[in-house]
Amino acid sequence: MKKFTILLYLVGLFVFSNVQGQTDQGIIDALIKEAEENSQLENLAYELLDVIGPRLVGTPQMKQAHDWAVAKYGEWGISARNEQWGEWRGWERGITHIDMVHPRTVTLEGTQLAWSPSTKGKAVTAEVIALPDVADSIAFQNWLSNVKGKYVMISMPQPTGRPDDNWKEFGTEESIEKMRLEKAAASEAWANRVSKTGLDRITLPRALEKAGAVGIVMSYWSNGWGANKIFGANTKTVPTIDLSLEDYGMLYRLVENGAKPQIRVTADSKELGAVPTFNTIAEIKGVEKPDEYVILSAHFDSWDGGTGATDNGTGTIVMMEVARLLKLHYPNPKRTILVGLWGSEEQGLNGSRSFVEDHPEIVAKMQALFNQDNGTGRVVNISGQGFLHAYEHFYRWLAPVPEDIKKHINTNFPGFPGGGGSDYASFVAAGAPGFSLSSLSWDYGRYTWHTQKDTYDKIVFDDVRSNAILTAILTYMACEEPELLPRDRAVLPASPRTGQQLTWPQPRPATRKGGLD
Repeated sequence: MKKFTILLYLVGLFVFSNVQGQTDQGIIDALIKEAEENSQLENLAYELLDVIGPRLVGTPQMKQAHDWAVAKYGEWGISARNEQWGEWRGWERGITHIDMVHPRTVTLEGTQLAWSPSTKGKAVTAEVIALPDVADSIAFQNWLSNVKGKYVMISMPQPTGRPDDNWKEFGTEESIEKMRLEKAAASEAWANRVSKTGLDRITLPRALEKAGAVGIVMSYWSNGWGANKIFGANTKTVPTIDLSLEDYGMLYRLVENGAKPQIRVTADSKELGAVPTFNTIAEIKGVEKPDEYVILSAHFDSWDGGTGATDNGTGTIVMMEVARLLKLHYPNPKRTILVGLWGSEEQGLNGSRSFVEDHPEIVAKMQALFNQDNGTGRVVNISGQGFLHAYEHFYRWLAPVPEDIKKHINTNFPGFPGGGGSDYASFVAAGAPGFSLSSLSWDYGRYTWHTQKDTYDKIVFDDVRSNAILTAILTYMACEEPELLPRDRAVLPASPRTGQQLTWPQPRPATRKGGLD
Protein backbone atom coordinates (compact mmCIF):
# COMPACT_ATOMS: atom_id res chain seq x y z
CA MET A 1 0.00 0.00 0.00
CA LYS A 2 1.37 3.40 -0.92
CA LYS A 3 2.13 5.93 1.81
CA PHE A 4 -0.55 8.32 0.54
CA THR A 5 -3.19 5.60 0.73
CA ILE A 6 -2.13 4.76 4.30
CA LEU A 7 -2.38 8.44 5.20
CA LEU A 8 -5.85 8.61 3.67
CA TYR A 9 -6.90 5.56 5.67
CA LEU A 10 -5.59 6.89 9.00
CA VAL A 11 -6.95 10.40 8.54
CA GLY A 12 -10.24 8.93 7.35
CA LEU A 13 -10.53 6.78 10.46
CA PHE A 14 -9.95 9.80 12.67
CA VAL A 15 -12.41 11.99 10.84
CA PHE A 16 -15.02 9.22 10.64
CA SER A 17 -14.77 8.59 14.36
CA ASN A 18 -15.61 12.26 14.91
CA VAL A 19 -18.69 12.28 12.67
CA GLN A 20 -20.33 9.10 13.94
CA GLY A 21 -23.30 11.18 14.98
CA GLN A 22 -23.96 11.96 11.31
CA THR A 23 -23.63 8.36 10.09
CA ASP A 24 -25.09 5.03 11.04
CA GLN A 25 -22.75 2.04 11.05
CA GLY A 26 -25.80 -0.18 11.09
CA ILE A 27 -26.81 1.10 7.64
CA ILE A 28 -23.32 0.51 6.30
CA ASP A 29 -23.23 -3.01 7.72
CA ALA A 30 -26.65 -3.75 6.23
CA LEU A 31 -25.53 -2.55 2.80
CA ILE A 32 -22.47 -4.80 2.93
CA LYS A 33 -24.45 -7.81 4.17
CA GLU A 34 -27.11 -7.46 1.46
CA ALA A 35 -24.48 -7.06 -1.27
CA GLU A 36 -22.59 -10.14 -0.13
CA GLU A 37 -25.48 -12.45 0.72
CA ASN A 38 -28.23 -11.48 -1.72
CA SER A 39 -26.42 -10.00 -4.72
CA GLN A 40 -28.50 -9.50 -7.85
CA LEU A 41 -25.49 -8.83 -10.07
CA GLU A 42 -25.41 -12.20 -11.84
CA ASN A 43 -29.11 -12.08 -12.64
CA LEU A 44 -28.93 -8.47 -13.82
CA ALA A 45 -26.02 -9.37 -16.09
CA TYR A 46 -27.89 -12.37 -17.49
CA GLU A 47 -31.04 -10.39 -18.25
CA LEU A 48 -29.19 -7.44 -19.74
CA LEU A 49 -26.41 -9.20 -21.66
CA ASP A 50 -27.72 -12.63 -22.61
CA VAL A 51 -31.43 -11.88 -23.05
CA ILE A 52 -31.41 -8.29 -24.39
CA GLY A 53 -27.88 -8.34 -25.75
CA PRO A 54 -25.87 -5.46 -27.24
CA ARG A 55 -27.19 -1.93 -26.93
CA LEU A 56 -26.18 0.05 -29.99
CA VAL A 57 -27.77 3.50 -30.00
CA GLY A 58 -30.71 3.63 -32.39
CA THR A 59 -31.49 -0.09 -32.25
CA PRO A 60 -34.60 -1.80 -30.86
CA GLN A 61 -32.36 -3.54 -28.30
CA MET A 62 -31.31 -0.17 -26.87
CA LYS A 63 -34.94 0.83 -26.34
CA GLN A 64 -35.68 -2.64 -24.93
CA ALA A 65 -32.86 -2.17 -22.42
CA HIS A 66 -34.19 1.24 -21.32
CA ASP A 67 -37.66 -0.23 -20.77
CA TRP A 68 -36.19 -3.23 -18.92
CA ALA A 69 -34.27 -0.94 -16.55
CA VAL A 70 -37.37 1.13 -15.73
CA ALA A 71 -39.33 -2.08 -15.04
CA LYS A 72 -36.52 -3.50 -12.89
CA TYR A 73 -36.32 -0.33 -10.82
CA GLY A 74 -40.09 -0.55 -10.42
CA GLU A 75 -39.78 -4.08 -8.98
CA TRP A 76 -37.53 -2.58 -6.32
CA GLY A 77 -39.90 0.29 -5.55
CA ILE A 78 -37.68 2.90 -7.17
CA SER A 79 -39.15 5.61 -9.36
CA ALA A 80 -37.58 5.65 -12.84
CA ARG A 81 -38.22 7.16 -16.25
CA ASN A 82 -36.81 7.28 -19.76
CA GLU A 83 -35.90 10.83 -20.78
CA GLN A 84 -35.64 11.47 -24.50
CA TRP A 85 -32.66 13.63 -25.38
CA GLY A 86 -32.48 13.32 -29.18
CA GLU A 87 -32.88 11.15 -32.26
CA TRP A 88 -30.55 8.68 -33.94
CA ARG A 89 -30.34 6.64 -37.10
CA GLY A 90 -32.51 3.62 -36.40
CA TRP A 91 -30.93 0.34 -37.45
CA GLU A 92 -31.53 -3.31 -36.61
CA ARG A 93 -28.94 -6.05 -37.04
CA GLY A 94 -29.92 -9.27 -38.74
CA ILE A 95 -27.99 -12.41 -39.65
CA THR A 96 -24.52 -12.08 -41.15
CA HIS A 97 -23.15 -15.11 -42.98
CA ILE A 98 -19.81 -15.04 -44.77
CA ASP A 99 -18.39 -17.96 -46.76
CA MET A 100 -15.35 -18.35 -48.95
CA VAL A 101 -16.51 -20.32 -52.01
CA HIS A 102 -13.28 -20.30 -54.07
CA PRO A 103 -10.63 -21.73 -54.17
CA ARG A 104 -12.28 -23.89 -51.51
CA THR A 105 -15.37 -23.70 -49.35
CA VAL A 106 -15.21 -22.56 -45.74
CA THR A 107 -17.42 -20.47 -43.48
CA LEU A 108 -15.55 -17.38 -42.24
CA GLU A 109 -15.71 -15.72 -38.83
CA GLY A 110 -17.00 -12.20 -39.22
CA THR A 111 -19.92 -9.79 -39.03
CA GLN A 112 -21.24 -6.69 -40.73
CA LEU A 113 -20.37 -3.50 -38.90
CA ALA A 114 -22.89 -1.38 -37.05
CA TRP A 115 -25.14 0.71 -39.34
CA SER A 116 -23.79 -1.16 -42.37
CA PRO A 117 -26.14 -1.39 -45.36
CA SER A 118 -27.56 -4.84 -46.05
CA THR A 119 -27.27 -7.10 -49.08
CA LYS A 120 -31.00 -6.52 -49.60
CA GLY A 121 -32.06 -10.07 -48.94
CA LYS A 122 -29.53 -11.62 -51.31
CA ALA A 123 -26.33 -13.58 -50.96
CA VAL A 124 -23.75 -11.59 -52.94
CA THR A 125 -20.84 -13.59 -54.34
CA ALA A 126 -17.81 -11.82 -55.78
CA GLU A 127 -14.04 -11.90 -56.09
CA VAL A 128 -11.94 -10.32 -53.36
CA ILE A 129 -9.14 -7.87 -54.11
CA ALA A 130 -6.86 -5.83 -51.84
CA LEU A 131 -6.07 -2.15 -51.64
CA PRO A 132 -3.04 -1.68 -53.93
CA ASP A 133 0.22 0.07 -53.16
CA VAL A 134 0.03 2.92 -55.67
CA ALA A 135 2.43 5.77 -56.35
CA ASP A 136 0.02 8.59 -55.48
CA SER A 137 -3.62 9.67 -55.44
CA ILE A 138 -3.68 10.07 -59.25
CA ALA A 139 -2.54 6.47 -59.68
CA PHE A 140 -5.19 5.40 -57.19
CA GLN A 141 -7.92 7.18 -59.15
CA ASN A 142 -6.72 5.42 -62.30
CA TRP A 143 -6.88 2.06 -60.48
CA LEU A 144 -10.37 2.58 -59.02
CA SER A 145 -12.19 1.04 -62.01
CA ASN A 146 -10.79 -2.35 -60.92
CA VAL A 147 -13.10 -2.50 -57.90
CA LYS A 148 -16.34 -2.74 -59.85
CA GLY A 149 -18.23 -5.88 -58.82
CA LYS A 150 -15.64 -6.91 -56.23
CA TYR A 151 -15.08 -6.93 -52.46
CA VAL A 152 -12.11 -4.78 -51.43
CA MET A 153 -9.86 -5.49 -48.44
CA ILE A 154 -8.70 -2.27 -46.76
CA SER A 155 -7.01 -3.40 -43.50
CA MET A 156 -3.40 -4.36 -42.89
CA PRO A 157 -2.81 -8.12 -42.69
CA GLN A 158 -1.18 -8.85 -39.34
CA PRO A 159 2.29 -10.45 -39.37
CA THR A 160 1.31 -12.55 -36.34
CA GLY A 161 -1.88 -13.53 -34.54
CA ARG A 162 -0.08 -14.11 -31.26
CA PRO A 163 -0.24 -11.46 -28.51
CA ASP A 164 3.04 -9.90 -27.42
CA ASP A 165 3.07 -11.73 -24.07
CA ASN A 166 2.86 -15.06 -25.93
CA TRP A 167 5.96 -14.14 -27.91
CA LYS A 168 7.75 -13.09 -24.72
CA GLU A 169 6.92 -16.38 -23.02
CA PHE A 170 7.96 -18.73 -25.81
CA GLY A 171 10.03 -16.84 -28.39
CA THR A 172 13.78 -16.52 -28.56
CA GLU A 173 15.26 -13.06 -28.16
CA GLU A 174 16.13 -13.08 -31.85
CA SER A 175 12.63 -14.06 -33.02
CA ILE A 176 10.97 -11.58 -30.68
CA GLU A 177 13.08 -8.73 -32.01
CA LYS A 178 12.57 -9.85 -35.60
CA MET A 179 8.80 -9.88 -35.13
CA ARG A 180 8.84 -6.49 -33.42
CA LEU A 181 10.62 -4.97 -36.38
CA GLU A 182 8.38 -6.77 -38.86
CA LYS A 183 5.23 -5.47 -37.16
CA ALA A 184 6.55 -1.91 -37.04
CA ALA A 185 7.57 -2.01 -40.70
CA ALA A 186 4.24 -3.52 -41.77
CA SER A 187 2.27 -0.89 -39.86
CA GLU A 188 4.28 1.95 -41.36
CA ALA A 189 4.03 0.49 -44.87
CA TRP A 190 0.27 0.08 -44.65
CA ALA A 191 -0.21 3.60 -43.31
CA ASN A 192 1.78 4.88 -46.29
CA ARG A 193 -0.30 2.72 -48.65
CA VAL A 194 -3.51 4.30 -47.40
CA SER A 195 -2.02 7.80 -47.29
CA LYS A 196 -1.01 7.62 -50.96
CA THR A 197 -4.65 7.14 -51.97
CA GLY A 198 -5.28 10.68 -50.75
CA LEU A 199 -8.17 9.38 -48.63
CA ASP A 200 -8.79 8.41 -45.01
CA ARG A 201 -10.73 5.76 -43.09
CA ILE A 202 -14.02 7.54 -43.75
CA THR A 203 -13.58 8.70 -47.33
CA LEU A 204 -11.78 5.57 -48.60
CA PRO A 205 -14.71 3.14 -48.19
CA ARG A 206 -17.07 5.68 -49.74
CA ALA A 207 -14.80 6.14 -52.75
CA LEU A 208 -14.66 2.37 -53.24
CA GLU A 209 -18.45 1.94 -53.08
CA LYS A 210 -18.92 4.87 -55.47
CA ALA A 211 -16.57 3.13 -57.92
CA GLY A 212 -18.76 0.01 -57.87
CA ALA A 213 -17.36 -2.25 -55.12
CA VAL A 214 -20.00 -4.67 -53.82
CA GLY A 215 -18.61 -4.51 -50.30
CA ILE A 216 -15.73 -3.54 -48.02
CA VAL A 217 -13.74 -6.14 -46.06
CA MET A 218 -11.72 -5.11 -43.03
CA SER A 219 -10.14 -6.43 -39.83
CA TYR A 220 -9.03 -4.28 -36.89
CA TRP A 221 -7.13 -6.49 -34.45
CA SER A 222 -7.08 -5.71 -30.73
CA ASN A 223 -3.67 -7.38 -30.18
CA GLY A 224 -5.37 -10.10 -28.12
CA TRP A 225 -6.30 -13.69 -28.94
CA GLY A 226 -9.18 -13.69 -31.39
CA ALA A 227 -10.45 -10.21 -30.50
CA ASN A 228 -11.22 -7.62 -33.17
CA LYS A 229 -12.20 -4.02 -32.53
CA ILE A 230 -15.64 -3.54 -34.07
CA PHE A 231 -17.01 -0.08 -34.75
CA GLY A 232 -19.46 1.46 -37.24
CA ALA A 233 -19.48 1.30 -41.03
CA ASN A 234 -18.64 4.29 -43.23
CA THR A 235 -20.42 2.99 -46.34
CA LYS A 236 -23.83 4.20 -47.48
CA THR A 237 -25.02 1.59 -50.01
CA VAL A 238 -22.88 -1.56 -49.73
CA PRO A 239 -22.05 -3.69 -46.68
CA THR A 240 -18.86 -3.39 -44.66
CA ILE A 241 -17.81 -6.63 -42.98
CA ASP A 242 -15.19 -7.25 -40.32
CA LEU A 243 -13.34 -10.59 -40.42
CA SER A 244 -11.32 -12.28 -37.71
CA LEU A 245 -7.59 -11.82 -37.90
CA GLU A 246 -7.15 -15.47 -38.89
CA ASP A 247 -9.65 -15.49 -41.76
CA TYR A 248 -8.66 -12.04 -42.97
CA GLY A 249 -5.00 -13.10 -43.14
CA MET A 250 -5.85 -16.27 -45.07
CA LEU A 251 -7.98 -14.34 -47.56
CA TYR A 252 -5.28 -11.69 -48.01
CA ARG A 253 -2.59 -14.28 -48.72
CA LEU A 254 -4.81 -15.87 -51.36
CA VAL A 255 -5.28 -12.48 -53.00
CA GLU A 256 -1.57 -11.69 -52.93
CA ASN A 257 -0.67 -15.03 -54.48
CA GLY A 258 -3.11 -14.72 -57.36
CA ALA A 259 -5.65 -17.33 -56.20
CA LYS A 260 -8.53 -14.90 -56.87
CA PRO A 261 -10.63 -15.95 -53.87
CA GLN A 262 -14.37 -15.39 -53.88
CA ILE A 263 -16.65 -14.86 -50.91
CA ARG A 264 -20.41 -15.00 -50.54
CA VAL A 265 -21.93 -12.54 -48.08
CA THR A 266 -25.43 -12.40 -46.65
CA ALA A 267 -25.87 -9.33 -44.46
CA ASP A 268 -29.39 -8.81 -43.22
CA SER A 269 -30.13 -5.52 -41.49
CA LYS A 270 -32.94 -3.00 -41.47
CA GLU A 271 -32.93 0.78 -41.68
CA LEU A 272 -35.56 2.16 -39.29
CA GLY A 273 -35.35 5.88 -39.98
CA ALA A 274 -35.00 8.44 -37.20
CA VAL A 275 -35.80 6.97 -33.79
CA PRO A 276 -35.93 8.63 -30.35
CA THR A 277 -33.05 7.95 -27.99
CA PHE A 278 -33.03 8.14 -24.22
CA ASN A 279 -31.33 8.26 -20.83
CA THR A 280 -32.82 6.14 -18.06
CA ILE A 281 -33.04 8.13 -14.81
CA ALA A 282 -33.89 6.50 -11.47
CA GLU A 283 -34.58 8.54 -8.35
CA ILE A 284 -34.65 8.00 -4.59
CA LYS A 285 -35.98 11.28 -3.24
CA GLY A 286 -34.13 13.05 -0.46
CA VAL A 287 -36.05 13.95 2.67
CA GLU A 288 -33.92 16.71 4.20
CA LYS A 289 -32.24 18.30 1.18
CA PRO A 290 -34.27 16.99 -1.78
CA ASP A 291 -32.91 19.63 -4.19
CA GLU A 292 -29.31 18.48 -3.64
CA TYR A 293 -28.06 15.41 -5.49
CA VAL A 294 -25.69 12.47 -5.45
CA ILE A 295 -25.57 10.86 -8.90
CA LEU A 296 -24.63 7.28 -9.80
CA SER A 297 -23.41 7.21 -13.38
CA ALA A 298 -22.77 4.61 -16.08
CA HIS A 299 -23.30 4.53 -19.81
CA PHE A 300 -25.97 2.11 -20.95
CA ASP A 301 -25.13 1.80 -24.64
CA SER A 302 -22.50 -0.43 -26.23
CA TRP A 303 -21.07 -1.45 -29.55
CA ASP A 304 -22.70 -4.59 -30.84
CA GLY A 305 -19.94 -6.99 -31.89
CA GLY A 306 -20.31 -8.65 -28.47
CA THR A 307 -22.91 -7.92 -25.79
CA GLY A 308 -21.17 -4.98 -24.11
CA ALA A 309 -20.41 -6.89 -20.90
CA THR A 310 -17.44 -4.88 -19.64
CA ASP A 311 -18.22 -1.78 -21.72
CA ASN A 312 -20.38 -0.98 -19.99
CA GLY A 313 -22.60 -3.74 -18.68
CA THR A 314 -20.54 -4.01 -15.50
CA GLY A 315 -20.82 -0.29 -14.74
CA THR A 316 -24.55 -0.45 -15.43
CA ILE A 317 -25.28 -3.40 -13.14
CA VAL A 318 -23.11 -1.90 -10.37
CA MET A 319 -25.15 1.31 -10.35
CA MET A 320 -28.46 -0.56 -10.54
CA GLU A 321 -27.41 -2.88 -7.71
CA VAL A 322 -26.33 0.11 -5.60
CA ALA A 323 -29.74 1.69 -6.11
CA ARG A 324 -31.36 -1.56 -4.94
CA LEU A 325 -29.15 -1.74 -1.85
CA LEU A 326 -29.84 1.87 -0.91
CA LYS A 327 -33.58 1.58 -1.42
CA LEU A 328 -33.62 -1.39 0.96
CA HIS A 329 -31.41 0.00 3.72
CA TYR A 330 -31.31 3.78 3.18
CA PRO A 331 -34.78 4.50 1.75
CA ASN A 332 -34.96 8.06 3.08
CA PRO A 333 -31.64 9.65 2.11
CA LYS A 334 -30.75 13.16 3.23
CA ARG A 335 -30.11 14.18 -0.40
CA THR A 336 -31.79 12.92 -3.56
CA ILE A 337 -30.01 9.99 -5.20
CA LEU A 338 -30.18 9.84 -9.00
CA VAL A 339 -28.97 6.99 -11.18
CA GLY A 340 -28.13 8.02 -14.74
CA LEU A 341 -27.82 5.26 -17.35
CA TRP A 342 -26.68 7.33 -20.31
CA GLY A 343 -27.25 6.72 -23.99
CA SER A 344 -24.73 7.21 -26.82
CA GLU A 345 -21.60 7.53 -24.71
CA GLU A 346 -19.74 5.70 -27.45
CA GLN A 347 -20.48 8.43 -29.99
CA GLY A 348 -19.27 11.29 -27.77
CA LEU A 349 -20.91 11.30 -24.30
CA ASN A 350 -24.12 12.48 -25.94
CA GLY A 351 -26.59 11.25 -23.34
CA SER A 352 -24.77 12.72 -20.35
CA ARG A 353 -23.96 15.96 -22.17
CA SER A 354 -27.63 16.34 -23.01
CA PHE A 355 -28.57 15.76 -19.36
CA VAL A 356 -26.14 18.48 -18.27
CA GLU A 357 -27.64 20.87 -20.82
CA ASP A 358 -31.24 19.98 -19.92
CA HIS A 359 -30.90 19.98 -16.11
CA PRO A 360 -28.71 22.91 -14.99
CA GLU A 361 -30.64 23.02 -11.71
CA ILE A 362 -29.44 19.51 -10.85
CA VAL A 363 -25.85 20.13 -11.97
CA ALA A 364 -25.74 23.29 -9.81
CA LYS A 365 -26.71 21.34 -6.67
CA MET A 366 -24.62 18.18 -7.11
CA GLN A 367 -22.76 16.87 -4.11
CA ALA A 368 -20.89 14.32 -6.23
CA LEU A 369 -21.20 12.00 -9.20
CA PHE A 370 -19.60 8.54 -9.15
CA ASN A 371 -19.00 7.00 -12.59
CA GLN A 372 -17.82 3.51 -13.50
CA ASP A 373 -16.96 2.54 -17.06
CA ASN A 374 -13.63 0.88 -17.75
CA GLY A 375 -14.23 -2.83 -17.34
CA THR A 376 -14.86 -5.61 -14.89
CA GLY A 377 -12.02 -5.07 -12.41
CA ARG A 378 -12.10 -3.83 -8.83
CA VAL A 379 -11.72 -0.07 -8.38
CA VAL A 380 -8.04 0.82 -7.93
CA ASN A 381 -7.87 4.56 -8.52
CA ILE A 382 -9.87 7.65 -7.57
CA SER A 383 -8.79 11.11 -8.68
CA GLY A 384 -10.00 14.42 -7.30
CA GLN A 385 -10.38 15.73 -10.88
CA GLY A 386 -8.78 19.01 -9.83
CA PHE A 387 -11.33 19.88 -7.12
CA LEU A 388 -9.26 21.31 -4.29
CA HIS A 389 -11.45 20.07 -1.42
CA ALA A 390 -12.25 16.63 -2.80
CA TYR A 391 -9.63 14.98 -0.59
CA GLU A 392 -11.30 16.22 2.63
CA HIS A 393 -14.58 14.64 1.60
CA PHE A 394 -13.16 11.42 0.25
CA TYR A 395 -11.24 10.89 3.48
CA ARG A 396 -14.56 10.81 5.28
CA TRP A 397 -16.45 8.92 2.60
CA LEU A 398 -13.86 6.15 2.29
CA ALA A 399 -13.33 5.70 6.03
CA PRO A 400 -16.07 3.07 6.61
CA VAL A 401 -15.29 1.12 3.42
CA PRO A 402 -14.08 -2.41 4.32
CA GLU A 403 -10.31 -2.66 4.38
CA ASP A 404 -10.21 -5.54 1.91
CA ILE A 405 -11.79 -3.20 -0.67
CA LYS A 406 -10.04 0.02 0.33
CA LYS A 407 -6.54 -1.43 0.37
CA HIS A 408 -6.52 -1.73 -3.42
CA ILE A 409 -7.40 1.93 -4.03
CA ASN A 410 -4.82 4.59 -4.81
CA THR A 411 -5.93 8.20 -4.67
CA ASN A 412 -4.70 11.29 -6.47
CA PHE A 413 -5.68 14.68 -5.00
CA PRO A 414 -6.42 17.24 -6.18
CA GLY A 415 -5.79 15.38 -9.40
CA PHE A 416 -6.21 16.64 -12.93
CA PRO A 417 -9.38 17.01 -15.03
CA GLY A 418 -8.28 14.50 -17.60
CA GLY A 419 -9.63 11.25 -18.94
CA GLY A 420 -12.57 12.80 -20.75
CA GLY A 421 -13.47 9.47 -22.29
CA SER A 422 -16.46 8.75 -20.07
CA ASP A 423 -19.59 10.45 -18.81
CA TYR A 424 -18.23 12.06 -15.63
CA ALA A 425 -16.34 14.43 -17.97
CA SER A 426 -19.66 15.97 -19.08
CA PHE A 427 -20.22 17.13 -15.50
CA VAL A 428 -16.62 18.13 -14.77
CA ALA A 429 -16.66 20.35 -17.87
CA ALA A 430 -19.69 22.11 -16.37
CA GLY A 431 -17.80 22.72 -13.12
CA ALA A 432 -19.57 19.96 -11.17
CA PRO A 433 -17.73 17.35 -9.03
CA GLY A 434 -17.78 14.20 -11.12
CA PHE A 435 -15.43 11.36 -10.20
CA SER A 436 -14.32 8.25 -12.05
CA LEU A 437 -14.10 4.99 -10.10
CA SER A 438 -11.31 3.60 -12.26
CA SER A 439 -10.82 -0.13 -12.23
CA LEU A 440 -8.17 -2.77 -12.72
CA SER A 441 -7.67 -3.66 -16.37
CA TRP A 442 -8.12 -7.43 -16.68
CA ASP A 443 -6.71 -6.85 -20.20
CA TYR A 444 -9.75 -4.73 -21.00
CA GLY A 445 -8.04 -2.92 -23.87
CA ARG A 446 -6.82 -6.06 -25.59
CA TYR A 447 -9.68 -8.49 -25.18
CA THR A 448 -13.03 -6.88 -24.45
CA TRP A 449 -13.03 -3.14 -25.18
CA HIS A 450 -15.15 -2.70 -28.34
CA THR A 451 -14.58 -6.31 -29.42
CA GLN A 452 -16.78 -9.29 -30.24
CA LYS A 453 -15.38 -10.99 -27.12
CA ASP A 454 -17.05 -8.55 -24.70
CA THR A 455 -19.48 -11.09 -23.26
CA TYR A 456 -20.92 -12.28 -19.93
CA ASP A 457 -18.17 -14.86 -19.33
CA LYS A 458 -15.53 -12.08 -19.05
CA ILE A 459 -17.13 -10.58 -15.94
CA VAL A 460 -15.25 -11.04 -12.64
CA PHE A 461 -18.19 -10.91 -10.26
CA ASP A 462 -16.14 -10.76 -7.06
CA ASP A 463 -14.58 -7.51 -8.25
CA VAL A 464 -17.90 -6.13 -9.47
CA ARG A 465 -19.49 -6.96 -6.09
CA SER A 466 -16.71 -5.05 -4.32
CA ASN A 467 -17.40 -2.08 -6.58
CA ALA A 468 -21.08 -2.16 -5.65
CA ILE A 469 -20.23 -2.12 -1.93
CA LEU A 470 -17.71 0.70 -2.42
CA THR A 471 -20.16 2.80 -4.44
CA ALA A 472 -23.04 2.20 -2.04
CA ILE A 473 -20.95 3.40 0.93
CA LEU A 474 -19.59 6.41 -0.96
CA THR A 475 -23.13 7.36 -1.94
CA TYR A 476 -24.44 7.01 1.61
CA MET A 477 -21.58 9.05 3.04
CA ALA A 478 -21.91 11.76 0.36
CA CYS A 479 -25.63 12.02 1.08
CA GLU A 480 -25.00 12.43 4.81
CA GLU A 481 -22.22 15.00 4.40
CA PRO A 482 -23.30 18.23 6.18
CA GLU A 483 -22.39 20.60 3.34
CA LEU A 484 -21.95 20.43 -0.42
CA LEU A 485 -18.44 19.81 -1.71
CA PRO A 486 -16.89 23.19 -2.64
CA ARG A 487 -16.18 23.65 -6.32
CA ASP A 488 -12.86 25.47 -6.04
CA ARG A 489 -10.52 24.06 -8.68
CA ALA A 490 -6.78 23.82 -8.97
CA VAL A 491 -4.73 26.15 -11.11
CA LEU A 492 -3.65 24.01 -14.03
CA PRO A 493 0.06 23.81 -14.91
CA ALA A 494 1.67 24.86 -18.14
CA SER A 495 1.80 22.33 -20.97
CA PRO A 496 5.17 20.53 -20.91
CA ARG A 497 5.10 20.55 -24.71
CA THR A 498 4.11 24.13 -25.53
CA GLY A 499 4.69 25.92 -22.22
CA GLN A 500 1.24 27.49 -22.48
CA GLN A 501 -1.15 27.58 -19.55
CA LEU A 502 -3.60 24.66 -19.67
CA THR A 503 -7.27 25.45 -19.25
CA TRP A 504 -10.17 23.58 -17.72
CA PRO A 505 -12.30 21.61 -20.17
CA GLN A 506 -15.28 23.54 -21.44
CA PRO A 507 -18.75 22.08 -21.98
CA ARG A 508 -19.37 20.88 -25.52
CA PRO A 509 -22.89 20.55 -26.92
CA ALA A 510 -24.24 17.06 -27.36
CA THR A 511 -24.97 15.62 -30.79
CA ARG A 512 -28.73 15.15 -30.59
CA LYS A 513 -29.22 13.77 -34.11
CA GLY A 514 -26.77 11.10 -35.21
CA GLY A 515 -26.24 9.14 -38.40
CA LEU A 516 -29.23 10.79 -40.08
CA ASP A 517 -27.45 12.57 -42.92
